Amino acid sequence: MDHKEILKHVDHTLLTTTATWEQVKELCDEGIRFETASVCIPAAYVKRAADYVNGKLKVCTVIGFPNGYSTTAVKVFETEDAIRNGADEIDMVINLGMVKEGDWEGVIREIRAVKESCKGRVLKVIVEACQLTQEEKVEVCKAVSLAGADFIKTSTGFSTGGATLLDVALFRANVAPDVRVKAAGGIRTWEDAQAFLDLGADRLGTSALVGLAKKENI
Repeated sequence: MDHKEILKHVDHTLLTTTATWEQVKELCDEGIRFETASVCIPAAYVKRAADYVNGKLKVCTVIGFPNGYSTTAVKVFETEDAIRNGADEIDMVINLGMVKEGDWEGVIREIRAVKESCKGRVLKVIVEACQLTQEEKVEVCKAVSLAGADFIKTSTGFSTGGATLLDVALFRANVAPDVRVKAAGGIRTWEDAQAFLDLGADRLGTSALVGLAKKENI
């Protein structure tokens, strides 16, 4: 896959706590220039970004980020607010406490509530794989599938680890056929990106690849 094609799978991401509008605006300009799948930005900038890109680029934001332990009602409110402001895609963080307790009904119920709030927009469920056992990873794949999410996403990028090839392969093998996989965290080279795509990832959460594209003047 050539580098331009790889970029079409990238959610060009800026989620640092110190992100400014000028940085987000630059991210949007880069996303449009390199035809990335979306930009993934803090919720506070969604309205300005949506107005700025004016339909030329998908705008994604994060919900319950990065810890996932907000109440379901708060996550639903965040989602509804983001959709009103023009978000095209939602990346929500799963409640890891529920996962650790084995409360799979609660996990499914929360994801379904957020999915309903998306009003048809794409929902990606961040499961923070670095915090899960192998058994929990398999079960969370089932929960995400049953809840009707569009994607399972490996990581926030704010915990102890990012995407791994083993996790992407495991997710692809255990989610429903219509659930796609997003690898996020630590993807810094074209070779990394290609390896994740070859294993079945459909989206890549990263900012490094656009930086490489700019250096190569793609």
